[in-house]
Amino acid sequence: MSRYRAPRKPSTALITVVGQRLLAAELKRLWKDERPQLTRRVAEAAAQGDRSENAEYTYGKKALREIDARIRYLSKRLDELVIVDRAPADTSRVYFGAWVTVQDSAGGTQRYRIVGADELSRASGHISIDSPLARALLGKRCGDEVEVTGPSGTLTLRLQEIDYGDAEPT
Repeated sequence: MSRYRAPRKPSTALITVVGQRLLAAELKRLWKDERPQLTRRVAEAAAQGDRSENAEYTYGKKALREIDARIRYLSKRLDELVIVDRAPADTSRVYFGAWVTVQDSAGGTQRYRIVGADELSRASGHISIDSPLARALLGKRCGDEVEVTGPSGTLTLRLQEIDYGDAEPT
């Protein structure tokens, strides 16, 4: 048995204005607040003497590595992201940033926003543009039906509403 894992497909480098602000705020918080505090605590733990049996020092260094990795990731990712700050010219179709309301065959409705992979939030209804549901909805109009195959089988959805809410029209 091999430990090899095929590399993941890169996610789409699109992000909404709100998503970009959240990532930038996280980067600033990590760099300006959390990292200096943790560095200070690690330095205090190191000053206590024997580091080999100092759990505070060991776990502090591990947490510092995790913060540094996240800072590196966010710095690189923010540089490569393309901010989508306007609604498309044709707002009657589903594109990136759209809020869509879909109805399933049982009559239940769901509302989703198609966003970049870096701003997913199931609680707020944000789905990735790379997800099967978003891929099926892209380019569709109100009244169109889409079929999405998922873990629980094939699901047929009817597109009820498209809204670009906080995006400015072009």
